[in-house]
Amino acid sequence: MPATSPSPARLECDLLVIGSGAAGLAAAVTAAHHGQRVILVEKEPVFGGATAWSGGWMWVPRNPLARRAGIQEDIEQPRTYLRHELGEHYRPELVDAFLEQAPQMVEFFERHTALSFVDGNGIPDMHGDTPGAATGGHQVIAAPCDGRLVLDLLPRLRKTMRETSFLGMPIMAGADLAAFLSMTRSPKAFLHVTRRFATHLYHLARHGRAMHLVNGVALVARLARSAADLGVTLMESSPARRLLLEDGAVRGAVVLRDGEELEIRAGAVVLAAGGFPNDAVRRKALFPRDASGQDNLALPPASCSGDGLRLGESAGGRVATDLRSPVAWAPVSRVPWSDGSFGHFPHIIDRGKPGIIGVLKNGRRFVNEAGGYYDYVDAMLGAVPEDEEACSWLICDHRFQRRYGLGFARPAPLPLWPHLRNGYLKRGRTLVELAEACGIDAAGLTTTVTAFNHHARRGEDPEFGRGSTPFNRRSGDALHRGPNPCVAPIERGPFYAVKVQPGCFGTFAGLRTDGQARVLNDQGRPIPGLYAAGTDMASVLGGHYPSGGINLGPAMTFGYIAGRHAAGVHGDA
Repeated sequence: MPATSPSPARLECDLLVIGSGAAGLAAAVTAAHHGQRVILVEKEPVFGGATAWSGGWMWVPRNPLARRAGIQEDIEQPRTYLRHELGEHYRPELVDAFLEQAPQMVEFFERHTALSFVDGNGIPDMHGDTPGAATGGHQVIAAPCDGRLVLDLLPRLRKTMRETSFLGMPIMAGADLAAFLSMTRSPKAFLHVTRRFATHLYHLARHGRAMHLVNGVALVARLARSAADLGVTLMESSPARRLLLEDGAVRGAVVLRDGEELEIRAGAVVLAAGGFPNDAVRRKALFPRDASGQDNLALPPASCSGDGLRLGESAGGRVATDLRSPVAWAPVSRVPWSDGSFGHFPHIIDRGKPGIIGVLKNGRRFVNEAGGYYDYVDAMLGAVPEDEEACSWLICDHRFQRRYGLGFARPAPLPLWPHLRNGYLKRGRTLVELAEACGIDAAGLTTTVTAFNHHARRGEDPEFGRGSTPFNRRSGDALHRGPNPCVAPIERGPFYAVKVQPGCFGTFAGLRTDGQARVLNDQGRPIPGLYAAGTDMASVLGGHYPSGGINLGPAMTFGYIAGRHAAGVHGDA
């Protein structure tokens, strides 16, 4: 049975975990399995952090699911890939700890917890021309979770991100999403979608929320179930205020509980509070092109605001800033809501489909749109002059929008008028009219589209090589009738556009740690009793983004490593 949340002025445990995303829950479950008394505190009223709003993919080379599918890979292959990708930011101790422990992490959770996985063996690494890049076998995702498995915990778990669900119905990356995108072209896909939606409506009527949990929500639900079953004390609405320090060692923290301070004494503390994507002060200092601290559109919840970093620094930890990037970029559009607020939509799927391009204010392309989301924003920031707003526009025609959707404007049969009326979507009968509506140079846009179409009719993109890598082609449309699944002309008006700005999945600049996830002081020595994982830990990959899932894969792995080390477990125990 899950432990209740006690309320005395002082508690004691072996391990205190601050934060309830994948890293924090992984550390709590691992330590509890090894006999530790664990308390996990979360400042929000719900558990899940940024993980619950993520796609849930984890980059785990040499994972057990890939091996069971016959994909055998020596550790030197992903090591070679990362060595070439990271360059001067390659830290052997961290990379080796990740590559060696990540497969064991998956095996541990499969064998001992409620967490089970689905493979992403068909998903390639992002940069297929880098030595060591794999064409598959590096990805896993939590298996869908029936909400009844966590019925007692469900009100305490964060729901799916509003912008990436449909009437509260989450859609799983992979075959489920493919069915939704092809429902107007495939009777089988249409039947799948009809069944999914009918089931969702029943769940809304019966339970008031989605019960078919997928992606990051499924990962959090399965980890929370495991934590509760192992006796972890789960305390929501309990922000950590300060660490308890004794003779240079961390021995717990003071949290705010029901308006009063509660002292939690612990043998060790794991910081996993979600980095600083919503900390305006640190963003202004570290993010490029973020003069206000709010110029970039962060996808994580507002609660991910730098608490863990500040706590770590108070104990002598240091935030690493010598990274390729302090932020995990993602292209994001602002979604206007009827109450005057705005949501954030991540453009992960649409950019790789045939019949869309990204252009700047001058109307010109600047990147291979079918490449990685990090790469799109990185290229955009490099191409936009410093004195101009950092943004771009995704441009498509009517056929594309009705088939794939454009950002938050869903494909057929859903209507377009709400998005046109609120200004999210721009439309023009001609490219010139569209350019005028967006403030784009009309001559530049027409010239760009004319040149693009000339080659696209043959499935070619000589300017940026779209469709030239396995990752590109995976991002395209396998049902597209043409030689290149990523390329098609843009020629059937009306034409549509959506404004895309720099956004992020989270941050890379975190507390410097060693291979055991121990926080290091300014002399490079471990601070006794203090660990960091997830985005409170400096990027294992040096601020690079070599593949999808490189946030959650290391988060789960170093949460697992921290939990084992804090429990005194070594070797294969």
